[in-house]
Amino acid sequence: MSKSKSDGSRALRIQVLIGLMCVAMLVYFVLLGRAGVLLVASGRPAAIGLGLAIFLLPVIGLWALIATLRAGFAHQRLARLAREQNMELDVDALPRRPSGRIEREAADELFDTVRGEVEEHPDDWVRWYRLARAYDYAGDRGRARETMKKAVAMQEQRQ
Repeated sequence: MSKSKSDGSRALRIQVLIGLMCVAMLVYFVLLGRAGVLLVASGRPAAIGLGLAIFLLPVIGLWALIATLRAGFAHQRLARLAREQNMELDVDALPRRPSGRIEREAADELFDTVRGEVEEHPDDWVRWYRLARAYDYAGDRGRARETMKKAVAMQEQRQ
């Protein structure tokens, strides 16, 4: 099987899994809401307070679910656009640990290279996308998220 076919089937499996998890979360939110209704309907002050508090959980959960999906779709869009421009980071040749993660020294070298690209082209969203990926490979998830947000915002401004 070619790499693009296996990548496509892997992506489809991941999308199906995400869809199933979203459906499970929605079912959970409905069940929580139902429990909240039952508590409020009981008429007891403590139960009413707890029921109202339980109503907040599905709202917060739904907000988090939507925000996460929106970010994921935006990141996928950037990945597709970077790939179309032949600007996706190629990490296939980098040495890996037994866990599959890129070895720290190689990830740091990749990061330094990509950071230099951003310094040369600070207004290019693709370079910021690549930097976010390099942060992720180097294990700095917080900076990867912030940098990816910047790349998404820069790319959306270009449209």
